[in-house]
Amino acid sequence: MKISRLLLEKKPQIIKKWFDLILETYPADTARFLASQNDRFANPVGHTISEGLDGIFEEVVTEFDHERITRLLDNILRIRALQKFAPSEALAFVFDLKRVLKAELALHEQMLSEEVCIVENRIDDLAKMSFDIYMKCREKLYEIKANEVRNLTSRLLQRVNEAGHDESEDERTGENSLFKSLYS
Repeated sequence: MKISRLLLEKKPQIIKKWFDLILETYPADTARFLASQNDRFANPVGHTISEGLDGIFEEVVTEFDHERITRLLDNILRIRALQKFAPSEALAFVFDLKRVLKAELALHEQMLSEEVCIVENRIDDLAKMSFDIYMKCREKLYEIKANEVRNLTSRLLQRVNEAGHDESEDERTGENSLFKSLYS
């Protein structure tokens, strides 16, 4: 039996165990909500993670389409980046897949070790891709924050310049702004 066929047969159990390991990274209340709510609109985070794990698993075990995996990883890692996980915490789910697969395959040690190595190498590639995507997400967040600060500073400087311009105009015309405000 090929390892990919065996893993695909065990897919529901593997995905469930993998999802449970991700849930352990969340506070208990959040984990319960993410696990109990399957509606994509009521629980977009849980749905995105679950859907991503399913697709990533398929790709690791079968074709390993970099474009599809990148899209799936990006969806999960955007969530993890927004939730301010440390990079090691955010990416741990990739390595958790190895743990789950090894446990599932322990019963089938007679499987060709070459096939196991192929799957493990794909998971390692997955980890590298995850790190790159996560860092891009964090860089984008910092860029957005820097732009917000720059825009705020620019608006404040513009207001200060406008206020300074109004006062200098009053001084040239000889009008006192205090006097104008009292009698206008």
